[in-house]
Amino acid sequence: MGTDLRHAVVVALGDLGRSHDYRDRADAGHGLAAFAEMQEALVPLRELVLDPGDTFVTRRTAEALLRRKDRVGLTIVASALAVANSNHSDWIHSAIIDVFSVFSDDRDDAMRLCEELSRDTGDRVALGARQLHKVLAEIDPVLRPV
Repeated sequence: MGTDLRHAVVVALGDLGRSHDYRDRADAGHGLAAFAEMQEALVPLRELVLDPGDTFVTRRTAEALLRRKDRVGLTIVASALAVANSNHSDWIHSAIIDVFSVFSDDRDDAMRLCEELSRDTGDRVALGARQLHKVLAEIDPVLRPV
């Protein structure tokens, strides 16, 4: 997909993320997570992770970002976690547990990235990365390497 098409998709998903219907916003968050490395996607993703209207949007967006299992996705979730109220925080925790409770390698890689983020980023992301690391450390994954 060319740069222009990717930009158009992010703009369209950003517009969908401003819908009055929580299902549209949840779908937008899920879709935008695939484009999280694009600058244009960052603001809508941050807003959707902390959606003021429905925590289903929070849960769906956070899970999609975490399923990327990369620095970008973890950074956005950590940034949101640092300022989340208790309700949003609970749903972000649920997403973390769902994504990282199966494979220990995935959980361990996420923990390493969180350690890096807690050292190499601004205060908000560093705080969220420490919180995320704490949640990850409490997970006992089902599958471990032989």
